[in-house]
Amino acid sequence: MKEDLKRVIIYTDGACIGNPGPGGYGVVILDSQGRQELSGGYSLTTNNRMELMAVISGLEYLPKRCKVRLYSDSEYVVKAIEHGWARKWKSNHWRRENKEVPNADLWERLLELCEQHEAEFRWVRGHASSKENICSDKLASKAASSPLLPPDEGYVSKS
Repeated sequence: MKEDLKRVIIYTDGACIGNPGPGGYGVVILDSQGRQELSGGYSLTTNNRMELMAVISGLEYLPKRCKVRLYSDSEYVVKAIEHGWARKWKSNHWRRENKEVPNADLWERLLELCEQHEAEFRWVRGHASSKENICSDKLASKAASSPLLPPDEGYVSKS
């Protein structure tokens, strides 16, 4: 018997003031119960880490397995999941072309969440496509500008 999963739509975005710099993520979750907005940030991080954190935060928010359509303006995130690149990186011990895969800590978390949910990732043009995408961008930018952001423990500076 096929599982009857709750349907959820998630819009995500990440932002960074400088790259690296202070960063934030924003999430808009839509389901039959309504709308939820999430955001957070770190004092020193990268835009790609914030794009990943937005997706992770949205999926972690869901209390049980759901059928998710997730929209992101990050081709980095969408292509890595939809084309199976992230799974390949994991099977290669987080290496590609004899180099470490950046953000392996977050990719690991995201792949675990993709196992928990039936998630479909879709790329959406940033800053112009929908009110939810614009809202997630504003949430991310506001979070990146927040004072007293915590450190991103997973970020490793290249300096």
